[in-house]
Amino acid sequence: MHLRLMRTVHFIAIGGSAMHNLAIALHQKGYEVTGSDDEIFEPSRSRLDRLGLLPDKLGWDPLRIHKGIDAVILGMHARADNPELVRAQELGIPVFSYPSYFHEQTKDKTRVVIGGSHGKTTITSMIIHVLRQAGVEFDYLVGAQLEGFDCMVKLSPTSTVAIIEGDEYLASALEPVPKFHLYRPDIALISGIAWDHINVFKTFESYVDQFRKFIDVIEPGGKLIYCAEDPEVKKLAEEPDVKATRIPYGVPAHRIDDGVTKLLVGGKEVALRVFGKHNLMNLEGARHVCHQLGIGDAVFYKAIASFHGAAKRLEKLAEQGRKVVFKDFAHSPSKLKATVDAVREQFPGRKLVACMELHTYSSLSEGFLDQYAGCMEQADTAIVFYDPHAVQLKRLPPIPPERIQRGFARPDLQVLSDPIVLMGAVRQAQADPGVLLMMSSGNFGGLDLQALSEAFIA
Repeated sequence: MHLRLMRTVHFIAIGGSAMHNLAIALHQKGYEVTGSDDEIFEPSRSRLDRLGLLPDKLGWDPLRIHKGIDAVILGMHARADNPELVRAQELGIPVFSYPSYFHEQTKDKTRVVIGGSHGKTTITSMIIHVLRQAGVEFDYLVGAQLEGFDCMVKLSPTSTVAIIEGDEYLASALEPVPKFHLYRPDIALISGIAWDHINVFKTFESYVDQFRKFIDVIEPGGKLIYCAEDPEVKKLAEEPDVKATRIPYGVPAHRIDDGVTKLLVGGKEVALRVFGKHNLMNLEGARHVCHQLGIGDAVFYKAIASFHGAAKRLEKLAEQGRKVVFKDFAHSPSKLKATVDAVREQFPGRKLVACMELHTYSSLSEGFLDQYAGCMEQADTAIVFYDPHAVQLKRLPPIPPERIQRGFARPDLQVLSDPIVLMGAVRQAQADPGVLLMMSSGNFGGLDLQALSEAFIA
């Protein structure tokens, strides 16, 4: 059966970030959508409930699978022996991971896939922002919630372009390959390569090889836009057997004027709401993608001037006088260093208090800590927080504070595990003028960041 006629779809592990967004997008497209999961957290739970898509009970039930279902979409959270999956296979129902399903839905469109260890969400957000400003209709799939969007997946029968944030984590138990291998881009972008997901890719070489394979699946006649400032990306993109047309980019001409970054374009200045060399490179990558989609520079620069960043990326929490607080999603070594360096460059005369949380499997792994060496050297006060409960949940052995200090190559690093003590340390380190930078993919043990911000700027 052709996929376009598959109007009844069941999601196994519907509560995932991308999975529940795809379920909502298909529901809005008029599909009959059902789903299951063994745990569903916010905001997925409320969003599914509002649309009547929340499973009536948690857990797996093979009786949910019947011959009236046209396709099953399998989330990464579901195992190969999942009883609903087994039943679907017995009935011969087509089973897809969500990347392979999204590819099927967009295979007749121009697919833009943004890959890289860092900057994916920001570059994707920039492209989407510009296309919206230019009045272009497009499909999209983004991993993070963007301001002004109810759903982070859209599939339209009339659009001719699809913008996809393509991450390197595995697609599903039946397709244990990185998601971005399955989209087969016409236009691919690689923003940077820095070892991540060490629970899946045990060596740096195996991780880099995933990007080599990503380049290999670019459609014939396709384009590869790549950050030439990143040595690993440059090396891969410029290998002699790359068939795609190569388009390098780097840091555009700019200056910083009293905390505002301005692009220097054809004798004029374009004031930006974002800052940092990593964001300037992200902007250049987005500009090249937009150019390939027919958006001229004049339209691009006018639109990008009003872009104020993706959610949780250098998001300003509070500001008063010459004191300001930012939060950021940075957690991997490359993201951490880029974010700290960006804030230092933007606010050179202020005391910088930087705090990051070890939260991911990689960051809490003793063997990975040395990757963080030098990442926080630009901070005047550097604090690392970890929640002992998170370590237990990931079934990892505890890491002594001295080992964390050694990994970050910073003897004066404060290593804390109590949110109340963290609040006190931030209060003690505050200065005027000063900047507080809180970086995590977690929540600092439930710490109220708004209260912390007010304490810092008070």
